[in-house]
Amino acid sequence: MSVNKGAWDRSRGPDTNHEFNRGWLAACQRVLKPNGTIWVSGTAHIIHSIGFAMQQLGFKLLNDISWVKPNPPPNLSCRYFTHATETLIWAAKNRKSKHTFNYKLMKQLAGGKQMKSVWTIPAPDRDEKRFGKHPTQKPVALLERILLAASNPGDLVLDPFMGSGTSAITALRLRRAAVGVEFDAEFIGLTLARLCGELFAVRVAVWFVETSLDLFAGFVDRSESVSTSVETPAHSRLVYRESKFFFVGSYRRQVIYTVVAPTLEEAWKCFRSSPQSGEDVISIIKTETEIYLAQ
Repeated sequence: MSVNKGAWDRSRGPDTNHEFNRGWLAACQRVLKPNGTIWVSGTAHIIHSIGFAMQQLGFKLLNDISWVKPNPPPNLSCRYFTHATETLIWAAKNRKSKHTFNYKLMKQLAGGKQMKSVWTIPAPDRDEKRFGKHPTQKPVALLERILLAASNPGDLVLDPFMGSGTSAITALRLRRAAVGVEFDAEFIGLTLARLCGELFAVRVAVWFVETSLDLFAGFVDRSESVSTSVETPAHSRLVYRESKFFFVGSYRRQVIYTVVAPTLEEAWKCFRSSPQSGEDVISIIKTETEIYLAQ
């Protein structure tokens, strides 16, 4: 079964593919810190070239991890086993590297036992693709385990094929710095959208406050009885909240006055002292804005 992921994924033949892999791996090795490590994931089509290139370049191979996908897409041709795994190669810069491995944390995550090299992690869920998707997008849970195992807060993470930005998103959550490289403008936009969604959230709620048919009835703010459910980023903090009131005129039928106030009563006081106080008001629209920033 052939899957078209894009021009960048098309094979140029085994020799050219391997030459390309050696080239970018050598560039990564050049900028890798003396005790830094590199993680590369792939399927059988490319991962063996990656491993061989690493050996040629003098990397120190540490582990190969089998990432098992519990619910992989079916094999429509019915001529092969369903592709349910990807291989991750973890390697240090060279034989002299003293790499980071947070053994105790991995043991804790594995329920008190040594963590094995077979990881069962679901593919990215719908929430991770709400801004768009990439054909080889990796789940945040996979990158979280990688970064927790092989880095510490404050470390720098480089992704030479950023794609949808999962590595940058995960680094941000785990207090690591991140640098990404990507030539496709569409995926750069996707990464920026995901990062903005991770960094902050703006919650806006709108209520319509109006009188009854009784011309002598007063305006009543019933917004407190309305509940809203808007997902905010994990580990976020509310940094700004604003209630704004829009007064709609009875005759001009447009917004004749706006004011930021904590309550409807305070908004009325401001209106009555404004130049528009002589106009009749048919309705008031109240908006509430909340801004959350990731911590």
